Amino acid sequence: MVLLIGVLIGLLAGFALGGSFDRLADIELRGSALFGIVLAVQVVAYPSGLLPFSLSDGVATALWLCSYAALVLLAVLNRRLRGFPIAAAGTLANLVAVLANGGHMPALPSALAGAGTPIEHLHNNSVVADHAHLSWLIDRWGAPGWMPAANVYSVGDVLLAVGTVVIVSAAMGATRPRVLVPRAQRS
Repeated sequence: MVLLIGVLIGLLAGFALGGSFDRLADIELRGSALFGIVLAVQVVAYPSGLLPFSLSDGVATALWLCSYAALVLLAVLNRRLRGFPIAAAGTLANLVAVLANGGHMPALPSALAGAGTPIEHLHNNSVVADHAHLSWLIDRWGAPGWMPAANVYSVGDVLLAVGTVVIVSAAMGATRPRVLVPRAQRS
């Protein structure tokens, strides 16, 4: 979800800063097919009601970690694209937090409650934790449950979203604010 939010904000920012939607077709992503595979693996690992099944915790965690290994590879392949190092830092922050805490992203109970998520069980890859390792990297904030993007977010998620905004807006050729001139003043 954080990537979708970053893409939408990136499109708005790119347009507002004089970019063109047409230029997005020119972005040279390396390993682009791997993005789709990563997304599919993460949906299969934690389907959140999208699919009619769920996997055991061990299998889901293993798939999630494999998807992050692929994301690290994508970050290396695309390191020269503006914004990718920021997104890669977010990905790495999330991976480090998960590895330091036994294969799940710890979340503050207040963040889960704020997102309207029951705190008694595993939600996607987030688990309740009051005393997590590397606590500054865990899911700390919750978007309210009434929002379409209601979920819990970490520092890594914020970096991933900001990096995505930069990637998309830079790919659009964003350089300066777009000035809208009323029709009556155009000649």
